[in-house]
Amino acid sequence: MTDLSTHDAPVCPVGEPVCSVVDRVVELQNEVETLSELIRTDNLTGLYNQRYLIETLELEMERTRRTGRFTAIVMFDLDHFKQVNDTWGHESGNAVLKKTAEVVGKAIRKLDVACRYGGEEFVIVLPNTGLIEAAFVAERIRYKLEASTILVEGGEINVTASFGVDIFTEHQKATAEELISRADGYLYDAKENGRNQVNHVPAEKISHEAQISIDERDAIFDMFGDQE
Repeated sequence: MTDLSTHDAPVCPVGEPVCSVVDRVVELQNEVETLSELIRTDNLTGLYNQRYLIETLELEMERTRRTGRFTAIVMFDLDHFKQVNDTWGHESGNAVLKKTAEVVGKAIRKLDVACRYGGEEFVIVLPNTGLIEAAFVAERIRYKLEASTILVEGGEINVTASFGVDIFTEHQKATAEELISRADGYLYDAKENGRNQVNHVPAEKISHEAQISIDERDAIFDMFGDQE
């Protein structure tokens, strides 16, 4: 099937200021673009959805294998989100999810891909990013969420989140699903250790593959402590 969105805008025949066929083609182009956006985005938050996440992550991991440039993944989950829904209702819960998406959007680069993974879980793919940069992004989002106040009918809601960070290097054999599962494991540890924190793959585990410098390793430990 021809991808209408990849073609230049059609023009009417010479001497014809109005052309119904061209108008219809333009309408079809717009419809294709709209449908494409709907297929790959979450309709509540406007972030990308799980399907697009897997596609993008697989592409970035393949790029890492070719170029040696790392791909980082940040996974986080809103703490005690069920209590928000139970106490304030689902509309207020939706407001929290939208605010979370807004915070994420302001904290990442244009080339990064932020997704709503499901429920109150989110995943961010960070191309060409090492551990220290990914940990900083996660900490920035964690701090901004904790500092945010969501106004809802009847009051205010404050939320926190727990984060897991992992890195894919060119020597690893993991699939996209396995990389997500690893990040989810670090997220789980963050929750077990008290929530509202960033937990990451130990620097020593990838220091040889990712060539993390001693200074970078020490900077990570200064921020978060030794999280082995």
